[in-house]
Amino acid sequence: MSQETHRFGTNCIHAGQSPDPTTGAIMTPVYMTSTFVQKSPGVFKDGYDYARSKNPTRQALEDNLAALEGGTVGLAFSSGLAAMDCVLHQLRAGDHVVLSDDVYGGSFRQMDKVFRHMNMSYTRVDMTKLAEIEKAMTPKTRAVWLETPSNPMLKVIDIPGVRKLVDSAKVSDLGTTDKSIGPLGSPLEKPLLVVDNTFASPYLQNPLAHGADVVLHSCTKYIGGHSDMVAGALITKDEALGERLKYVQNAVGAVPGAMDCFLMLRSTKTLHLRMQRHCENAMKIAQWLEQHSKIEKVIYPGLASHPQHALAKKQMRNGFGGMISCVVKGGLEPSRKVLEKTKLFSLAESLGGVESLIEHPAIMTHASVPAPARAILGIADGLIRLSVGCEDVEDLTSDLDHALA
Repeated sequence: MSQETHRFGTNCIHAGQSPDPTTGAIMTPVYMTSTFVQKSPGVFKDGYDYARSKNPTRQALEDNLAALEGGTVGLAFSSGLAAMDCVLHQLRAGDHVVLSDDVYGGSFRQMDKVFRHMNMSYTRVDMTKLAEIEKAMTPKTRAVWLETPSNPMLKVIDIPGVRKLVDSAKVSDLGTTDKSIGPLGSPLEKPLLVVDNTFASPYLQNPLAHGADVVLHSCTKYIGGHSDMVAGALITKDEALGERLKYVQNAVGAVPGAMDCFLMLRSTKTLHLRMQRHCENAMKIAQWLEQHSKIEKVIYPGLASHPQHALAKKQMRNGFGGMISCVVKGGLEPSRKVLEKTKLFSLAESLGGVESLIEHPAIMTHASVPAPARAILGIADGLIRLSVGCEDVEDLTSDLDHALA
């Protein structure tokens, strides 16, 4: 049976992986090697010459992730921001990016402090309003970058709707082609639609099926799932774009080690099972928080009160994720006390692990976003973000109830 006919759970466990041909080991070996012996100068087996370029453990992971996202090319990186860096290296000085107003603070920092320094510009817009995206696009726009659900306000963005805007974009003079520098020698012919799928995971959403050109993951989160490694990934089904991305992956070299790739392969085998529990627990906790007297507002795509709830039901499947944002009444001090008093919800950055985490975006993950911009986004001083884990939900609600008391 071809891989394309397998369902998601089967691909989690088997895609990209076969028993080791030498020993029959059921798990992909950890190839802890930096180089590979060549039969003759420049003659090497299956493309393996140096581990930065290709490693068998990493190759298995990349094939696995490509299958889970419905792509043909998967690329693994040492972090989600390294994956973002690879995409932005497809652009040129003078290019413009339309950026979702509500993105991870590290993504904003890379765009605002690193690539803007390289003479790239960006415009931040509320991408729940398609007219705002259309208004922001210019003939120099070469990428439209979004998260859905977003971080931390959990906005849900209409990927097919954005795709239509990208397809209708008017592009300025593409500039000269310089074939001497490899795949990057040719400029992008149209803007890239890039979707950060970290919050949803491939289990809940496949952006390529909705029109994205490339999908990004911080694999540190749900794909890794156990808070024990840092990694990122890109997936596309555009072979030419895949070659450009792979060129930068190899040239820059921000790749994960073999052991981290092995840990991710271990984790994707249970991705579908973990996501089921994350979603079940988060829905119950979101409904519970909506009824709590100390909570001013709950933001969760699975609630009817969420402004894009109907879109979430249409664009996502199997559930609405494990992330909840809510506003504690009274502002900074009451919310700080909640974060200090929880026991099962550990006060820490990151998300997506089997253990529950709690954090304060304005102080922690989004501190790099200027205060006026945070205010416009709704990142209030009382806003807290919950990464709901896989514990027994009754214990989690009891922990929150104690902290809110």
